[in-house]
Amino acid sequence: MGDYEEETAFLGQNGPFFIIVFLLLNAIYISTGFHSFYIVFAGASPSHSCQVLDGNLSEEWIKASIPVEEMNGKLEQSKCWRYHLDTIKHFERCADGWNYSTDIYHSTIVSEWDLVCEREWQVPFASSTLYMGYLVGSLVSGQLSDRFGRKKVLFLSLASESLVIFAQSFSQSWLVFCTLYFFVGAFQISLYITAFVLGTEVLSKSLRVLFTTLGAFLHYCIGYMLLPWIAFAIRDWRTLLRVLSGLTLAYIPLWWFIPESPRWLISQGRIAEAEAILKDAAKKNKVTAPEIIFKASEVKAAPSHMKKYSMIDIVKTSNICCTTFMCLLLWMAINIGYFGLSLNTSNLLGNPFLNCFLSAVTEVPAYIIATLLLKNCPRRPLLSAFLSIGGGFLLLIQLIPDSLHTLALSLEMAGKFGFTMSFTVVYIYTAEIYPTVLRNLGIGMCSSAARIGSITAPYVIFLGTFSKYLPYILMGSLTIGSSLANIFLPETFGKVLPETCHVLCANRDGVECSIVDVV
Repeated sequence: MGDYEEETAFLGQNGPFFIIVFLLLNAIYISTGFHSFYIVFAGASPSHSCQVLDGNLSEEWIKASIPVEEMNGKLEQSKCWRYHLDTIKHFERCADGWNYSTDIYHSTIVSEWDLVCEREWQVPFASSTLYMGYLVGSLVSGQLSDRFGRKKVLFLSLASESLVIFAQSFSQSWLVFCTLYFFVGAFQISLYITAFVLGTEVLSKSLRVLFTTLGAFLHYCIGYMLLPWIAFAIRDWRTLLRVLSGLTLAYIPLWWFIPESPRWLISQGRIAEAEAILKDAAKKNKVTAPEIIFKASEVKAAPSHMKKYSMIDIVKTSNICCTTFMCLLLWMAINIGYFGLSLNTSNLLGNPFLNCFLSAVTEVPAYIIATLLLKNCPRRPLLSAFLSIGGGFLLLIQLIPDSLHTLALSLEMAGKFGFTMSFTVVYIYTAEIYPTVLRNLGIGMCSSAARIGSITAPYVIFLGTFSKYLPYILMGSLTIGSSLANIFLPETFGKVLPETCHVLCANRDGVECSIVDVV
């Protein structure tokens, strides 16, 4: 087939058709912001202590029946032990359950299913199931959209995610909640990826750049920023999930306004359908479409003789293997930090709803600044600087006394700012490092490493139950270490995108070959 951009140039760049699709796809990304972190509130752990059922005890005796223990340098009532009422000399587990504070949350999965003390590990596991779903969904969504079409997979994912979240709100056990949360993750990442691909294929060149750099990310942030205020108004996890599910269903009517990808239709040989969409677009843009847009004789299948590349091609060459290893480390470290800090907002001092909102707001300038800097700055020092900001501020938190919790919160938000900017840069940088023949495979491997990082993140935050500084030390150290690994990657700024595997030919002494030299 002739060049698609040339064949469809008659549509222009910024007509009503493109603007409507741009706005509607961005609106869908708001829903992904709603759903990414509702576990922060649904899985929050309210203040609690052992329940004492003896009705003859006064309030003072009930308080005295709970031992005091040191937690993070402070003396607090034990959350997992009480004195044995017969002897008052021995401790016993909370045999009669727990009393949970309702000052902040009316109900969470923690208070409903007693996910505390020896069952406390079940909370980070529940968070991880979402990211397990991300891992599986990212692996299969591309194949499904290639086979059945972008639009069908997009709206199937949207409707399925809404229905699963609604079903999750009726969960009667932790196991059912986790199982459904896995499918929420699979459908959510499928929605995210498919909408991204559809926008890339349908939008004009100018709007495509805006959509892939800022549009999708910023509208995701809008949903993320709205989430804490919705949770603040509701405070019951079951009702929260039902409201979020209902908000997602409101997107279903967009089916009649968002078209299928003409590029995908052409790849399937459905030329007439592709032309019908483009002629409708021309009508909306008030331009005249040619009678025949694509000539059937020009539509050709991809050559079958082209070499297929696999992970073996990556690991069999030491230089490509080392480059890939460093990229995997970068993606994993960035995702551990980003998702770890995002999930940690309910554990911070102060208002958890405000903390979550600030964490979301921090991402807006981060995306904008990173996008602007990418246009004019070398990738390698830029990414190292962002990683150093993210990890460095986290390492400073342990030096801040408890009385200055506002300063500690500011440092954590500054760390989140650095991780978000790193998130933006690493996508572009990795795509530029890999040659065309390995680019899709390389980014796919890095994406899998990112999912492993996000699965790990809840457990990193869980380490805060042993020492509140431990997660910051671990995330900060890992990030600083990955920034050092980044130094050994080739610079790509201002260079032609590589086409063949020979481009990654840095010798063992660390001297790079020119990316322009090998094509």
